[in-house]
Formats: sequence, C-alpha cells, structure tokens
Amino acid sequence: CRSSPCVPPAAGMSVVEHVREMASAGLHSNVRLLSGLLLTMSGNNPELFSPSQKYQLLVYHADSLFHDKEYRNAVSKYTMALQQKKALSKTSKVRPSTGNAASTPQSQCLPSEIEVKYKMAECYTMLKQDKDAIAILDGIPSRQRTPKINMMLANLYKKAGQERSSVTSYKEVLRQCPLALDAILGLLSLSVKGAEVASMTINIIQSIPNLDWLSVWIKAYAFVHTGDNTRAINTICSLEKKSLLRDNVDLLGSLADLYFRAGDNKNAILKFEQAQMLDPYLIKGMDVYGYLLAREGRLEDVENLGCRLFNISDQHAEPWVVSGCHSFYSKRYSRALYLGAKAIQLNSNSVQALLLKGAALRNMGRVQEAIIHFREAIRLAPCRLDCYEG
Repeated sequence: CRSSPCVPPAAGMSVVEHVREMASAGLHSNVRLLSGLLLTMSGNNPELFSPSQKYQLLVYHADSLFHDKEYRNAVSKYTMALQQKKALSKTSKVRPSTGNAASTPQSQCLPSEIEVKYKMAECYTMLKQDKDAIAILDGIPSRQRTPKINMMLANLYKKAGQERSSVTSYKEVLRQCPLALDAILGLLSLSVKGAEVASMTINIIQSIPNLDWLSVWIKAYAFVHTGDNTRAINTICSLEKKSLLRDNVDLLGSLADLYFRAGDNKNAILKFEQAQMLDPYLIKGMDVYGYLLAREGRLEDVENLGCRLFNISDQHAEPWVVSGCHSFYSKRYSRALYLGAKAIQLNSNSVQALLLKGAALRNMGRVQEAIIHFREAIRLAPCRLDCYEG
C-alpha cells in the first residue's frame, strides 16, 4: 500500500490517502493535525467519509497520539477505531483478510486490527495497566498472534505470576523465531530445563555456520537461573575466551553480575569496568556497579558515573539508583529515598532501586515500610544474598 517516499503522491488521491502517505512517511505531527480536523468534519457530517475511511483516520490519529506519548488519549481513539471496524465488518460484504480478488484496493490498505490491539496493549503497559494489556492481547486468537504479541504476552504473564501461560507464549515465540534469545532467557528464568530449551534451537544451530556457541550460551544461562554461580561463571568464561565472542559487552556484564552474586566484589568491579570501556553508553548493570563503588567509599567515582549515566538517559532506573547510592553513603537518606522512589517509578522490577529505598527507609526509622521493599526485592531476586541482609 505504501508508495515510495521519493515518488510524489498522485493528484487523484483522496484526503485519507494523503493522511496514510504522511503516516507511512513518519510525519506524525502533521498526521495529528490533519486527522483531528478531518474527524471533526466527519462528526459534523457523517456522510463525508465512508466507514472504512473513518476507521483509518481514527487509527492514524491514535498512532500520532501514541508517538506523542499521550497513551490514555491514544487508547480512547484506538477503542473508537475498533468499534468502527466492528461496524465496518458487519456492513462490508467483502472482508479484506480473505484475499478475495473482489476486494477493493482501499479495503486492502486498511490498518491491521491486530496491530491496533498490539498498540493498545503497549499504551496500557506504559500506563502500568498490565491487566488491561493482557485482556486485549488475550482476545486475539492464538493462530493470529505474531511473535511480538506472544513476546509481550509472555512478559506480561510472567510479571503477573501466570507462569504456565508465560512458558507457552515464550515457546510460541521460539517456534516462530528460534533465535529469539530473550525468549530463551524468559524460559530459563521460569525453571524450564536448559536441555529442553536447547532442543528447540538444535535445528537452527545445525543449519547455520558459526552458531555452535549457542548451545554453550544456553547452558551458561541455565546455570545462572538455577543459582549455580560457579558453573555459570566458568561456562561464560569459556565462551568469552572463544575468539569470536571475546569482548562481548553482554557476556562481560553477566560475568560482573555473577561475581557480585558470588560475593567476589573485586572481580565484579573489574568486569563492569571492562564492559564500560568497551561501550561508554552502557546502562544495564551500572546500578550494581555504582553500588559496589559506593560501598568501597569511592564516592567521587560514583558521582561521576551518575552524571555520565544521566547524560545517556534519564528514562532508565540506573542513573537514579547510582545518584541515590551517592546520597545514601553521604548519609543524605531523605534524598536517597526520593531517588530510589524515582527509579522504582521508571522500573518497578529494579532490585537495586528497591534495596536503595528499603535501606533509606530503614535508616530513617521507617522499618515496616523498609520491610515491604526488601521482601519485594527477595521475590524478584531470591538468589541474591544482599536482599536478605536488609
């Protein structure tokens, strides 16, 4: 449906087709203005646009709101679009999905209803309304779910504690995309045996050259998720020593985290520093690194790390945690509490943020509130000893 951005639009195009062209060209602010005006015209004169044109306008308008991070407003417009689509399906004799030769070019260009539902679910997750996100994705028949829908469902089920449903969805992702490594990590985190996960990738490993490391990678992360730190460290070290995977930032970050869990803070700091030198924009794991530096009294380094991370992104929990560690070890507990709370707001699964806030509350004498945060940290990371210390 999308014409090349280099080709000027045809003179005979309808105004809705112009909106679609602008949407596919990424002109979101322009789409928002024009579609808003056209929807008002449609409201004042229902005969102005056909039902399918109104459906398109609502979807493109909602997409532009989504792009502007106005998630509640986007959900309301997506909902209106789906209602419009339902009415359209009843009146339309020809369904776009049938591939029928009789279907008009316009009906073939209609935005996908499944994509609209996925976007709605994305809005709900941004609004931290996970139940609504699950409900909307659950409503899509299994055979129509794309890999990204199954992946989002798997993560949402996991967060909600629905482990069996989460495992099913992760497996479905792997069935469609056998190299989806994050889905593999998801399965391992839900106690699916490493051998079972490896069996789902064996065909692809055998058919593509230079993928023999993947079975070792799966074995390594199976050890990580069963809490066998020593064997996990040894396995990742063997991978890291292989010339093709030497100096991989993700493997170094995992090693640093494993050394930290095993109580070997010196090696943990060393590996974090190596990873950071390879990728100066690295954010993942830097909260733990900042905490370790603070514990060693290297507060100037912690302050510099915090400033550097804020320059990279203030939309992740890590910079806030690092700055919070600086405040905590400078005995500014109320500031540490604020920074920890801000980090949790950005990522409710940040163990380090929960521990920071818990420690600040404890030192301020608010023991019962502290206990709640430490318990949540234990739930998220039962293998980490520092969660129990609190």
